[in-house]
Amino acid sequence: MEESVSLARLARRLEEVVGDLRGIPVEVERVEDNDLVRRLIAQAADSSRELRAMQPLGATETGRDEQRSRRHVLDALRQGLSMRTIIHSSVLDDPRKAARIRELHAAGDLHRLIDEPIQQLLVFDRSVAFVRITPVPFAPGALVIRQQSLITTLIDLFEQTWIRAREVTEPGQRLTPREREVLALIAEGRSNSAVARALSISEAAVGKHVASVFTKLDLPASEDDNRRVLAVLAYLRGAAR
Repeated sequence: MEESVSLARLARRLEEVVGDLRGIPVEVERVEDNDLVRRLIAQAADSSRELRAMQPLGATETGRDEQRSRRHVLDALRQGLSMRTIIHSSVLDDPRKAARIRELHAAGDLHRLIDEPIQQLLVFDRSVAFVRITPVPFAPGALVIRQQSLITTLIDLFEQTWIRAREVTEPGQRLTPREREVLALIAEGRSNSAVARALSISEAAVGKHVASVFTKLDLPASEDDNRRVLAVLAYLRGAAR
């Protein structure tokens, strides 16, 4: 509960900061042309060593824009740009987007997940930041921020959120080697007692490993036989990758 409250406070603080920025005409440049925004972002990426990004729910691209964004990210990573991205966890509900995010994560654009609302944000090094003119996803234009104290505030908010966000991992990667052994034997149709004999451990130990597997694979409480089937399906999906 305390963590959820803290995250909500961070989200509100970021929204307040972005709202304040929209009212500063001198220190923040308002750019309403999306093509110009893309060029400015590309220029910042070419001359920077680090990018911090936040992508809220509904802010990920689709179709050609998604492919273009993917190519730009991979190109930037190959050129040595260090990237960290915080995304809203519900983005992973879309299998295609989840696959793209895991691809970018594996390539070096490190992602973390957050359940709380966040604002769209790009911060290159400590030199320039981009936020939406309005908080609506895909709204045209951006605010381009170069004022150092404002950028420092945005970076602090990003880092606090990053610490609280959780890792992007395949469920199967959460398992220990022994838990994977147990699950592999269950996938062969063996009972707990048969698994215990195969691994030369007690049946009680197998039961603990199985319970841990259920927890790490996020399988809800239900009939054990049903959860065993779901765990096996998760194992087989991971083995097929």
